[in-house]
Amino acid sequence: MLILIAGLIVFLGVHSLRIVADGWRSRQVERLGEGLWKGIYSVVSIAGFVLLVWGFGAARQHPVMLYAPPPWLRHVNALLTLVAFVLLIAAYIPRNHIKAAIGHPMIAAVLVWALGHLLATGMLHDAVLFGAFGLWAVADFAASRRRDRRNGVTYPAGGWLNDALVVAIGVAAWAGFAFWLHARWIGVAPFGV
Repeated sequence: MLILIAGLIVFLGVHSLRIVADGWRSRQVERLGEGLWKGIYSVVSIAGFVLLVWGFGAARQHPVMLYAPPPWLRHVNALLTLVAFVLLIAAYIPRNHIKAAIGHPMIAAVLVWALGHLLATGMLHDAVLFGAFGLWAVADFAASRRRDRRNGVTYPAGGWLNDALVVAIGVAAWAGFAFWLHARWIGVAPFGV
């Protein structure tokens, strides 16, 4: 569990710089240059992610049950994860109504994903992982929206074609992950297939 916690601290810590130390981050980017800053940021993020994955895998070997969710919450989780995939794709396709309405759909996707998994899983390692990501997403979303208001940032709505693309790609990505990749990468088949 300690490796998982260390991974979360490193990974979410570096991703929290704009939340807790935006001015310091800006000064470092200016001092080091954007390329070097992104390189350091990427290396630290990858190191944190590796620790997180390693720690989560190790923690799964010694499960501690916190609560027993009813089986129907697996279906709620599947639906929330579908929404999370659509939100994630909305972050990358320009000029769509979802991004215009939410502003930061990737962060919203992390929150929805974390909430779904907290509802459907009851082990300590799950609560630590998804709870940490959920709390981070709430804090980052609030900080990002405040920053947008302060800087007068708005997101253009665009057209319905882009919205349709967001939904189609999000649903396809979710289906591929839910029915194939999740079992192979995570070791859990969401639908028992």
